[in-house]
Amino acid sequence: MATVIDVEAPGTRHCETTALAVLLRHQGIGLSEPMLFGLGSGLSFIYWDAKNMGFPFLGGRVKPFELTRNLAGRLRLELRVQETTSPRRAWDNAVAALDAGRPIGLQLDSYHLDYFGSKVHFGGHVVAMYGYDDHDAYLVDTDQQGGKVKTSLTSLAEARAARGPMTAKHRSFTITTPKDVPSPQEVVVQAITACADAFLDPPIANLGHRGIEKAGRLVRTWLKRTDDPRRDLPQAAMLMERAGTGGALFRNFYRDFLAECMQMIDSGHLRTGHGLYAEAATLWTEVAALVAQAGESGDAQSLVKAGAVLDDLSRLEREAMQALSRLAE
Repeated sequence: MATVIDVEAPGTRHCETTALAVLLRHQGIGLSEPMLFGLGSGLSFIYWDAKNMGFPFLGGRVKPFELTRNLAGRLRLELRVQETTSPRRAWDNAVAALDAGRPIGLQLDSYHLDYFGSKVHFGGHVVAMYGYDDHDAYLVDTDQQGGKVKTSLTSLAEARAARGPMTAKHRSFTITTPKDVPSPQEVVVQAITACADAFLDPPIANLGHRGIEKAGRLVRTWLKRTDDPRRDLPQAAMLMERAGTGGALFRNFYRDFLAECMQMIDSGHLRTGHGLYAEAATLWTEVAALVAQAGESGDAQSLVKAGAVLDDLSRLEREAMQALSRLAE
């Protein structure tokens, strides 16, 4: 016995926006991935290091699921979220939605999914589920992971039950759109200024432009921070460029989002922000290349250069967000 809902694989690159694209298209709303990311005020920065971590982590977006909550609030979508510590209840929640003809979003640890190429724990992964049979769950993941894929029900249960950083308690969610969904044009200014204000005034020094500045100082010490630079530095670079970030630690997405906004709004502040984020995207790709190079060669000079570029990026992104924060004026 099987339940399978007809959905499109949107050919997208980031997990949370992929799931949102599937759920929204099923409701008749088609938005580009950069637009979903931008309307969810998704851009951020975090430098995260702790004693129990093998190596520092650079993140370029808001924490898992915040993007979904931001987007739902902005577009006045009805977001129904269910969490439970019971695996049985979690499965019943999923089945109830699917049997009613609604695809659902799931947050889980990608490590356990059968089709996932890289076996690294990531508890903030999000997929759309559109069906199941006696053995498998039918999912939509990023293009890189195969788009429409399937995983065994056992592996899905393990992925949903996982505990650790960024995990949620068997989180599942559905989206219902009201009749009067605001157009992107009505809400982009609010989305951009909220993102800019959070970036410019972070609560701790590890976040926003201050976090990039901190990364610029600490990246220079990374060869001393690892006992296996050939493994850890290229992996850090890969996470910035290819781990569902859309390239350049999500800056390509934000550049493209601002370009779409320029089709709707005539604003010098917006043009300034877009120009600076186009420059920032190129520089982030350069940082990733320098970090990878340092790992492969063991040459600290590459990390000194990466630190200098990060110093420039801290100033550049601060200027960009200062311009974008004035968009409502």
